[in-house]
Amino acid sequence: MTERGKRSMYLAPMLPVAGSAPFDDKRYIFEPRIDGQRLLLSMQNGLVHLFTRHGNEIAPRYPELHRVPIDDNSDVLLDGVVTCLNRDTGMTDYEALLDRSKCIKPMHIQEGVRQSPVHYFVFDILRYRGKDVRGKTLTERKTLLHKALTGNRYFSFIPGLPDHGVALYRALTAKGFGGIVAKRKSSPYVSRADDNWRSIVHYNYAIVQIAGYRKNQFGWLLKHRERIVGLLDGDVPSAYRNAFLGVSSILKLNEDRDYVYVRPDIEARVRFRRWTREGRLYAPELIDFVAP
Repeated sequence: MTERGKRSMYLAPMLPVAGSAPFDDKRYIFEPRIDGQRLLLSMQNGLVHLFTRHGNEIAPRYPELHRVPIDDNSDVLLDGVVTCLNRDTGMTDYEALLDRSKCIKPMHIQEGVRQSPVHYFVFDILRYRGKDVRGKTLTERKTLLHKALTGNRYFSFIPGLPDHGVALYRALTAKGFGGIVAKRKSSPYVSRADDNWRSIVHYNYAIVQIAGYRKNQFGWLLKHRERIVGLLDGDVPSAYRNAFLGVSSILKLNEDRDYVYVRPDIEARVRFRRWTREGRLYAPELIDFVAP
C-alpha cells in the first residue's frame, strides 16, 4: 500500500484539554490516565496499521498488536494507549515502552516481544464495519466498542467510572497512576483538542537547585540531594529566565562543550510526573523560585 493510502486511514485524534482538579459530575465518565503512547489502530481486511498521534506508521514495531480480537476481522479504527506492563507489579512501565519503541531491526523487535511485550488499552472506536461512528455520543461508542472487541493478552478496555471522578482520582493516584481523564458522555469524537475531554494530571513536587544551564538552547540542569536529577527545558516565563541570567555569571564555576555549571545557590520549586528508574524527574515544570 502506498504512503498516501496509509495516510487515508489515519484520522487526527481527539485531545483532552488540561483540567485543574478532579470533580464529580453525572455528565461524565472518568478513566485512568495510562502512561504510554497514544496510538490509533486501523484494520481493513485483517491488515493492521498503527499510527502515532502525528500520523506516523509504526505497525512493524509492535507485531503483538497485529492480531486484533475482533471475530470477523471487520474494518475498524480504534483509539487507545500502548504501553508495557511490569511483570511483577502489573503497573505500566513507560521506560520499558521507550526501549521497545527504539527497536527497529526485526531481530531486536522479536527480542522485545519476548522480553517486554506491549499492551494496547483501547478507549474509543471511530469506525466499525466501514461506517464512521465519530458522530455518535461517547456512551454509544463505548457500547459499540465492547460489542466489537473481545480482548486478549495484548488488548483490553480502559475501564471507566461514571459520575465519581474524585474517588477514582484518589484511588488511582494512591496506587501510582498519573491521574484521570474526564470525558463528557454526550461528546462526539472530533479531531482536535476539545474541552469535552479533560486530562487531570497528578503531580509530585520537589525543591531543587539550578546547577547549570545549556549553551545552545534553553535548559536548566536541576540538582536534588547533591546529584543531577534532570533538565528543565519547558515553557519558563521570560521573567524567570532573565532573573537567572542576571546572576548566572556571578555563580559560574566552569563549563564544557554543552553546559555552563554554576554554584547551586538558586532554588526552585518544580512539579513533575514521577521519578524515573534512573532517579531523574520526568517532565519537570517550574512553579516558582524559592526565596532565600
